[in-house]
Formats: sequence, structure tokens, C-alpha cells
Amino acid sequence: MSKYIFVTGGVVSSLGKGIISASIGKLLQARGYRITIQKFDPYINIDPGTLNPYEHGECYVTADGMETDLDLGHYERFTGIQSTRHNSQTTGRIYQAVIENERRGDYLGHTIQVVPHITDEIKRRIQQLSIVPEGEPANSAYDFIITEIGGTIGDIESAPFLEAIRQLKWELGKDAVCVHLTYVPYLKAAGELKTKPTQHSVKDLQSAGIQPDILILRTEQHLDDHIRRKVAGFCNVDLECVIQSEDLPDIYEVPVNMQKQGLDAAILRKMEIPVGETPKLGPWNHFLELRRTASEVVRIGLVGKYDLQDAYKSISESLSHAATYHHRKVVITFINSEHLDMKLVEKQDGLVICPGFGKRGTEGKIQAAQYAREHDIPCFGICLGMQMMVIEFARNVLGLKDADSTEMNENTKNNVIDLMEDQKNVSQIGGTMRLGAYNCELMEGSRAAVIYDEQLIRERHRHRYEFNNAYLDQFESKGMKASGKNPDADLVEIVEIPTLRWYIGTQFHPEYQSTVLQPHPLFMDFIKAAIKK
Repeated sequence: MSKYIFVTGGVVSSLGKGIISASIGKLLQARGYRITIQKFDPYINIDPGTLNPYEHGECYVTADGMETDLDLGHYERFTGIQSTRHNSQTTGRIYQAVIENERRGDYLGHTIQVVPHITDEIKRRIQQLSIVPEGEPANSAYDFIITEIGGTIGDIESAPFLEAIRQLKWELGKDAVCVHLTYVPYLKAAGELKTKPTQHSVKDLQSAGIQPDILILRTEQHLDDHIRRKVAGFCNVDLECVIQSEDLPDIYEVPVNMQKQGLDAAILRKMEIPVGETPKLGPWNHFLELRRTASEVVRIGLVGKYDLQDAYKSISESLSHAATYHHRKVVITFINSEHLDMKLVEKQDGLVICPGFGKRGTEGKIQAAQYAREHDIPCFGICLGMQMMVIEFARNVLGLKDADSTEMNENTKNNVIDLMEDQKNVSQIGGTMRLGAYNCELMEGSRAAVIYDEQLIRERHRHRYEFNNAYLDQFESKGMKASGKNPDADLVEIVEIPTLRWYIGTQFHPEYQSTVLQPHPLFMDFIKAAIKK
């Protein structure tokens, strides 16, 4: 029977519940347990696919084609698990399901209410991951299901989720624990750490009928045992279950810090599971040691329109992973493509032409791609970034001066990038793109085939527009090769210029599959080329 760990947050948002959830998963994995992590977001959107990155950061895509919160990226990068649509839930999806059930007549004769109908649907989705798919062996069930609840205790939107957790904790007994993350602020003028916000946060949780089993105190200052005892006493939590999460120079140090304080052991004891020996976390610690000892830097410019660190989170982390294994620290510079600063472009060892949607900032991406091509700077175009590389090549090498994407100019005569055929009759925006993992066959002898060291790969997508194959012969005759294609749809997945040091564009998003212990081969080779440059 699967056991459940609920992760909630109090005082303020952005405390790092996703990192804590991922760290718990990593520590339990290291003990040999099979884990998965899911995120429940209180917003009413069906998914974050239509949300502005300025408001919500990047949209992460699962292999089965679900647009999700960026925290699922943390889950996968830390643990190496592959999440699905069942790992990401929103209030919108839950209400949509209940309303559809009502319209179908499933509740015939009943008045539909938040309790029990909405809370029952939340409970069903929390427990859904414990069901072993038909045909799978019984031992493939998850030992632990970690459920992160988005938002902050006290939010109106969170109330149904807390009620569902309260019921599940009561029903599951020792097979469920609640980990509550709060904030202990430091008042500089008074020179004091204040626990009152944490006490109020726990009181709010208790008023919902939930007693936290473990408290994690987010803090910018080290907390002594006096503070921990005070919190334990006021909040009815064992002293050994009051863990501090200090600011660290690297998010990947969080699991080690949590293990040193016995977080995983405390969870096991609460569930009456033998603790056993503490795992060594060998490969993880090796990764951290490489990061600590790296002294030289490699400079990468991210050319995009979203001046927000979370907008390209998976790309930044993928670059960081790859640089670490090359014994380098990566210095990432955001270069605004709407107001391109060529002085910044010229200082970089490599450029990433970032993904995105819409016309704003595209001319700057095209200009950056041209500079990289003409000056043989390692350049990596992702999704829209690849399309901008194609447009730049068409304009400046093929001589098609009006070449464009029909996304930017639907009247262009040279639509080298065009709307996919199966997208032409799509009217709704949300969840209708080409999403999820698709096969890609690599051209023998190409740079891409050498990098992957295999002929058939599978990568995740999120796009509506594609390379127009009517122009393919012109591109290849002038030196830009289609080195990867989808074998079923003949869609161009990868373009490259073999005569250059490193000039590759991918229609897919390789950043979604880079993890701490298995960095993505494209990012590894790109960083290698940038270092040589």
C-alpha cells in the first residue's frame, strides 16, 4: 500500500515547497523506495499553458503531453522520475471533471457541493497514482506518493485541498504525514528571529483540522536549538521533527542538508517504518563536489524576451548540469531580444536562442542567430529559437528577404515556417498544441547522431508551427541540413550547419529531459563547444 506525504506551505509563497518535495523524494529514493511526486495548484486555469511566464514562470511539459507547473521540472531533475498528467492537477481540472460528471448524470438527484464532491475528486486524484496499471507487476506500485499543495495556508482557493488532506490523514492513519514549510523572518533592526508567523501558520493549519507532523523552517539566518524548541512547543511537533532550511548557495545542496538533519528518518519514524542506515548519496555528492571545485567559467547568453529567471528555468538548469560535468561554472546572461545589446552578444562563449510565442522580440533573435552563424559562435536554437535560425538563413543565405513564419506574418510569400496541417482547424488555445514526446530519426553521420550516439531518439514538444518542407532542398543545397525528422510525419526536428563549430536548432525541448545525474547530451556537447571557443 502506498504511503502519502503531504507538503503544505505557510506565511508567504515562494518558500521552495517544490525543492523540499523533490529533496524528500530524492532521499527516499536513495533508501531504495519507489517514489513519485505530484503538484496540486489552486488556480482555476485547467493548466498553466495559457499563463504568462512573467506571472508563473516556464510551462513544463510531461512526456505524455501535459502542460504543467515548473515544479514538475524540479521533481524530474532531482529524482530522474518521468512524470505524467496525473502528477499535475489544478482546481480547474478538478471542477471541470465534477461538472462533466454532473452533466452526464453521475450524481443524479444530488446537490453538488464542495464537500463531498470536490473533495472526493481531489482525494481520488491524490490516490490515483497508487493504482498499478493493468498488466504491470504488483511490485511496481509506488512506496511513497509525495503531494505538494500550491499556494499558502489561509488562501481561499486552498480550502478544498486542505479538507481533502484532513480526510485522507484521518483515513490513512500512520500511512500519511504532513510536512509544513513556513518562514522565520529575521528583523534586522531588532536583531531577532521571529517565530510568530510560523505559529500563526500552524494555527491556521490546525484550524483546518490538520496537525503537521514535521515543520521545515525556511530561514536566512541559522536557527539555534532554543528557536527550534520554542517552535516545537508552540506547534505540538517533536523537536527532532523541526528542521531548518537555511539559504544555500545551490539548490542541489538542499537534499544533503535535509538528510544531515534527519528529515527522511523523521518521516519514516512517523510512519513506523524501520529507519536503517543513512544512504551515502555518492553520485549526488560527486556532482556537488564538481560544482564546488569548478573554478573556470563558461559564458552563455540566453537570447529571449522574458526578463525573468524562471521563464527559462529548465534551460538554465540544463546548462548548469552540463557545465558542472565539464568542470566549469556557467555564467548565464539574459539578453533581451526585443532590445538586442550586441555588446552583450559579443562577450558570450555560446548563445541559446530561446523558445517562446508571438512576434515580440523575434527580430532580435534572428539578429543574434546571424551573428553566431557569421562569427562561428556555438549557437543552440530551441523550438521558436530553431525557427528563427531557419528564417535568418533563408533571408541572408538563400536570399529570400521576406522569409518569415506565418505566426509572425500570415501574408508572407516565403513561409519557411508554417502552421502545422493538423493545427489549421484548431479553434481553442489551451492544450491543443503538439505536446509531449515524439520520435525523431537522426541522419547517419550528422552532428546530432554523433552527439546522441543512436539513430532513433524521443523528445518532448510544445509548438504549433513547423519547418516548411517545400523549402528543404534549398536549405540543404546551401549547407543547412535537416539532421533529424519525425519518421511518421516527416516533420523536421533538428537543423544543423555541419561546417560550423556548433550550430544546431531543435524543434523539440531537450531541456525537459536533463537531470542532475543524467545531463542531456545536446547540452553537454554545446557546453563542450563553448569551452573550446
